[in-house]
Amino acid sequence: MKILITAPYHQTAQDELTSWFGEIIYRPWKLQERAYTESELIELLQEIRPDTLITEHDEVTAAVIEAYPALRFIGVCRGTPSNVAVSTATEKGIPVFNTPARNAQAVAEMFIANLVTLMRNTLAAIRWLEGENWEEGAHTSYLQFKGNEIAGKTIGMVGFGAVGQTIANLLRHFPARIQYYDPYYTSDDPAYVKTDLETVFKNSDVVSIHLPVNDETKGLIDHRLLSLMKPDAIFVNTARAVVVNREALLDVLENGKIRGAILDVFDHEPPDELDYKLIHREDVLATPHIAGATFEVEDHHADIMNKALRQFFIEDNKAVRQLVNPSALTVKNA
Repeated sequence: MKILITAPYHQTAQDELTSWFGEIIYRPWKLQERAYTESELIELLQEIRPDTLITEHDEVTAAVIEAYPALRFIGVCRGTPSNVAVSTATEKGIPVFNTPARNAQAVAEMFIANLVTLMRNTLAAIRWLEGENWEEGAHTSYLQFKGNEIAGKTIGMVGFGAVGQTIANLLRHFPARIQYYDPYYTSDDPAYVKTDLETVFKNSDVVSIHLPVNDETKGLIDHRLLSLMKPDAIFVNTARAVVVNREALLDVLENGKIRGAILDVFDHEPPDELDYKLIHREDVLATPHIAGATFEVEDHHADIMNKALRQFFIEDNKAVRQLVNPSALTVKNA
């Protein structure tokens, strides 16, 4: 089997695939500093003629799959295979594998870092110091920038998948109380309290969003829910922007109904004028979609993908959780 890998993939993981399947062709998208477009990927596939493809951000559209339908599987080194035409792959009987939780630790660590930064007024204090405002004998900084601790706070999670659970496991040791809303998952850990969506917003000191994008979640976080938050509460979104009504979020911030927000995702990337109204606010700590951007994430996704492929192809376990479209197996065997 010849495998084309366009995702970043460490050498040990490549060597494993070679030992299991045969030839590896490594053409990572990072060498050209952008993902392969639809036409570029079609050209690359037709040039190399691989049996399989392991990608990350490339445009694996329906046109790509139609132009090269001979793939035995597609590996997507992302938590959500949003860049792949999964329905078309399924129609062709091509299994698609993803790498859920590859960035869970990265997002969790940045969540903690940014929450501490906002709660302790760190950025304003740094600007004050850089402005040479420290006068001899004055206690201005101690009084002006006094903040809050995470310890003792109630953190509410909307969605309690891998990222939410990883964050919760760190926060519990501050210690902080964890409550969550997730209609599809119930934790066995009694330290995590499952509740309804309204209670999460009403009773949490920090509300953090961890939702995928689908028809149920688009615009789910609306003005009604945001208005339930405490006036000193903090809203965090490191998941997907479209699950939150940004006009509603801007409204509660402008009217002082919540303390502030931590945002890593925006409706438009690059941002539009309304996104920038949020980004430029003093009570918003905004970062450019980098919560999951660590070098280690690339190692994690290769390891997760290899584990899934070993279980599926070597150990003949067709029920691996990384298989996005199990129904493709029925098509393939028909």
